[in-house]
Amino acid sequence: MTKYDAVQLSRRGFLGGFAGLVAVGALAGCTSSGTTTAASGPGAAFGGPYKKAETITVFDGLANYQGVQKGWFGHLISKKFNLSMNVIAPNVSGGGDTLYNTRVAAGNLGDLIVTDRGQKFDQLIQGGLLFDFSKYYAQMKNAKEYDAAVQKLNSGKKGIYGIPVSVTSLKPTTPSEGLDPTFGPYMRWDYYKELGYPTMKTLEDMIPVLKEMQQAHPKADNGKATYAFSLFKDWDGNMMTAAKQPACFYGFDEMGFVLAKADGSKYESIIDSDSHYVRSLKLYATANQQGLVDPDSPTQNYSTMYAKFQNGQTLFACWPWLAKPAYNTTANLAAGKGFEFTPINDLDIFSYGASIYGGTQLFSIGSKAADPERIAAYLDWLYSPEGIYASGAQTGAAPGPEGLTWQLGSDKKPELTALGKQALLGGGATVPASWGGGKFSDGVSALNATTVLPIDVDPSTGLQYEYAFWPSYQKANSNPVINDWKSKMGNVDGDIAYLQKKHQLLVAPGSGYAAPADPPQISTIRNQAKAIIVQSSWKMSLATSENEFNSLLKDMQSTVKGLGYATVLSFDMDNAKAQNEARLAVKKKFG
Repeated sequence: MTKYDAVQLSRRGFLGGFAGLVAVGALAGCTSSGTTTAASGPGAAFGGPYKKAETITVFDGLANYQGVQKGWFGHLISKKFNLSMNVIAPNVSGGGDTLYNTRVAAGNLGDLIVTDRGQKFDQLIQGGLLFDFSKYYAQMKNAKEYDAAVQKLNSGKKGIYGIPVSVTSLKPTTPSEGLDPTFGPYMRWDYYKELGYPTMKTLEDMIPVLKEMQQAHPKADNGKATYAFSLFKDWDGNMMTAAKQPACFYGFDEMGFVLAKADGSKYESIIDSDSHYVRSLKLYATANQQGLVDPDSPTQNYSTMYAKFQNGQTLFACWPWLAKPAYNTTANLAAGKGFEFTPINDLDIFSYGASIYGGTQLFSIGSKAADPERIAAYLDWLYSPEGIYASGAQTGAAPGPEGLTWQLGSDKKPELTALGKQALLGGGATVPASWGGGKFSDGVSALNATTVLPIDVDPSTGLQYEYAFWPSYQKANSNPVINDWKSKMGNVDGDIAYLQKKHQLLVAPGSGYAAPADPPQISTIRNQAKAIIVQSSWKMSLATSENEFNSLLKDMQSTVKGLGYATVLSFDMDNAKAQNEARLAVKKKFG
């Protein structure tokens, strides 16, 4: 499944993530402890402040935490809206659509909903599970800043039923990711340096390099075995997510059972023997045969896998937003240890272009919500500068609350505080009781949804929400790892800049396209076929011989074809081509 908006993207499930709030001047009544005066506070236009406490159920397809929101974000929304969130997370409840289907069948998905644009959004509207908040939208001054995205999402519908995430004011051909791409090969740079920076011409050339790393460092600092690849099942959908990621290194992203290249030049069926998906499965199988795949991979979840990155037990990641935040702490970097982008000659990395129409996920209000007006106020706040920081995805790049993790310097520009450096770069920090207490990472918004791209500019500071762009951070960001990486890579500022310089970044213009809902026949076949594909893919990735791999591949292909795979493939292929048309159209319209 695409994780641009988590991923993102977007970006993008790690539990030590970055999120926060905007400058104190963004809302005149905001104090350093997250309280807000009644006169100017969020919700005032909707009848706030709110005297009665309320807990809302949040069904969130992006969340990686289930339960009541805690920590500084929970404290913040309690102060502002007298609200607490009980998060329902399919990713934590076994993955897939089982929980979604059960709650839909019961007629109540949740009070606040984060779900897919397109198929699910249309189905929920048709089923009467979403609330039309048109009468509140007129008062949602923050969300209305992105009216083009809201109107596009609700086009053809008799009301306003959702607001897309990952909206932006940037051109659609601009990479949305900031300094780092969403996807790419990231290895322990210190180990790569030890080996003399070996040249890797293709994806498969990583295997001997990673094997040498493992042989030189068979155990991490905690005494546990190291592996090149540590995988997890949480995000599997139409395919095995871990096998889809390397395809993105070559300009492809998924559309159902299709891998579509960002420039519309090629489309692949994932089960074809020469597809990039099968290529990735072969990569893992080869690695497994050399003892490079963590044997816990089939049973562990994202959180367990993430902890292994923190402990230095894993040597490779396909996402910078996993490897770098998990392992590149101030202490590790000062000691010369860390992950960095590692060059491969034939890369053509997929980049999500900034989308004025928003990303593939959206916020909606449930039709059974007891207080939709308050939820609308809360939702509008999430799109305010303050809310953009606070509700950023767990893998976002916002710094955290002003007065806690950052402050304005003498030049009136933002800079990280000592606590901010410890929380974001030093491996974690404890939050003062006045902000809710506990670990900073535990207080990150469980919504895990980026409302506005972090590379957009915060009007109260004149700089991007993403702190890595701040001059104060760039000036202070000097350590043996990044200095060596820059020296080796041509003194560029960030991975995106390197890839652009090498012509190895392929931007898919941001169009906000969402595929239509599966007709019943397509849905039935898809659900049967994807279960076989995912199950077989895991077996293939752990195959102990080439013969076993080929036998499993052949069985998978024949089984899903017998189920009617070709019918679904044709449907997905049409959608992939329609997506490309939308990309071309938005590029022509907005530049």
